[in-house]
Amino acid sequence: MSDLQNMSQPLGANALPARSTSGPTLVERAYDHLLSLLMTVKIAPGERIPIDTVARQLGISQTPIREALSQLEAEKLVYKTTNVGYRASPQMTPEEVHDLYTLRLLIEPYAAACAAEHMDDEALSILQAIQADMDAVVERDEQAYARFAEADAQLHRLIAKGSGNRLIEETIERLHAHLQIFRSLYQNSAQPNAPEVAAREHQRIIAALLAHDPAAAEQSVRDHLTCSQQRMDRANGTSRG
Repeated sequence: MSDLQNMSQPLGANALPARSTSGPTLVERAYDHLLSLLMTVKIAPGERIPIDTVARQLGISQTPIREALSQLEAEKLVYKTTNVGYRASPQMTPEEVHDLYTLRLLIEPYAAACAAEHMDDEALSILQAIQADMDAVVERDEQAYARFAEADAQLHRLIAKGSGNRLIEETIERLHAHLQIFRSLYQNSAQPNAPEVAAREHQRIIAALLAHDPAAAEQSVRDHLTCSQQRMDRANGTSRG
C-alpha cells in the first residue's frame, strides 16, 4: 500500500516555515502538509500525488491543493505531466547533492556573518536550546538522531532568517528541502559517527553566533559545510580529488 494512504502525521513544527499568528491559510496548510510528506519520503521520489486523496485527508477542496502544488513545482520539488498530474520530483543524484552543497557554501557563510550581527535575545535563546538538543546526541540512538536532525534544520533556518535577506532565507529553505529528501533516502549509508562530528562543528557555529562574531560565524559555517559535503561524498561514492 502506498505511504499516501497513511500520511496524516506532519513533520515536526520546527521543520516548517513560521506562519502568522492569525493562522495558516488553506494553501499554506496544504503546502506544509505536502512539503512534510515529501521531506520525510512518505511521498517517494517519482510517486504520483493524488490530489483528491490529499484533499479528503485535509478536509478541504482541491483548489488550495493545486495552488500548493504549483508552489512546490516552482521549487522543483514536484512536476506536472499531461494526463497524469503531479509527481514528486525524481531522486537527486549524489553529484547533484555535491553541487547543492557547493551552492550552500556560496550563500550560508555570508548569511551566518549577517546573523551574528543581528540576532536578538529570542534568537539567542533558541540557539541555546538547539545546542542542548545537539549535546544529547547518542551514537546509534535513532530518537537522538531524529532530534539532532531537527535541531540541525532549525539552526540553519535560524541563520537564514537572521541574515535579514528574504531571498537568501527562501533560497536556503529550498536547498534544505532537497537535501533533507536525499538524507531520508540515504540515512543508512551515512557514517555512523556523523551526528557526533557534526554536533561539534555546530558547537563552534553556535558559539560564534552567541558571541556576535561575524568572522568566526562565517568561517565556522564554511568549515562545517565543507566537512558535511565531504562526508556525503564519501558515503555515496562521489569523492572528488
